[in-house]
Amino acid sequence: MIGFVICAFLSQDIAAQRFIGSVIAGANFAQIEGDDVHGFYKVGFNGGLGLTIPVNRKQTWQVSIEMLYSMKGAVKHCDSGYFNLENYGSAMFADVDWSIPIDYKTKCNISLDYVQIPVMVHYEERYSGCTFGLGFAWSRLVRAHEVYNGYTRILNARTPQYKKSDWSIIADVNIRLYKNLNLNLRYEYSLVPVRVTEFQYILNDPNTPPISETHKYHNNMLSARLIYYINEKFYKNTRVNKYGQVMGTKWLREIPDYDE
Repeated sequence: MIGFVICAFLSQDIAAQRFIGSVIAGANFAQIEGDDVHGFYKVGFNGGLGLTIPVNRKQTWQVSIEMLYSMKGAVKHCDSGYFNLENYGSAMFADVDWSIPIDYKTKCNISLDYVQIPVMVHYEERYSGCTFGLGFAWSRLVRAHEVYNGYTRILNARTPQYKKSDWSIIADVNIRLYKNLNLNLRYEYSLVPVRVTEFQYILNDPNTPPISETHKYHNNMLSARLIYYINEKFYKNTRVNKYGQVMGTKWLREIPDYDE
């Protein structure tokens, strides 16, 4: 895909090319598929810098690359009376940090922090001010922390429980709020598991052997971010309907050397 992007860029008239910088800040609402905890309840920071390159003269097609710090994971608090530790086999306690007391209020709190590089292709509908994007991202794990069933596990970015790299697919939409300021809504899902783990449950019947389950963890995330494009100019949209109301976005991006 990167080769395609480079070829598309090089095939265009150089006069049409502009490099558009951006500053990004917002929040992730994350969960992990496969951990028996559901809901986008884990809130974390998502932000960094971006670079956008239009690839046609009208600038309706664009390619972007970002450098982000992205906090993922999952969280869920315990219901009253949740814990029954006798139901868990020894495999559940293999990597527990016993120096940390049991947290009886937490069923799950997984924090996975990444440095992330998304590469996206975007299509902009000029008069609505909306841009639709699709692409992929590579993420490098820089911090890992986990409390599961009240137990704090011994984890860091170099331990083997979680994979160091997360490859994910991304879809998003940009909505122009005011001139250079955009609201970005993004969905992201891991293409390959970031962790594969074995869970073991002991039943109350002594004649029944423990039940083992293999769980594959996938990061699953929604993001809401503000993006400020640094070196773009805008002018007011003069298209109005018969009632004098502006049709589409109030501000249109100025496109150099392009005559509508």
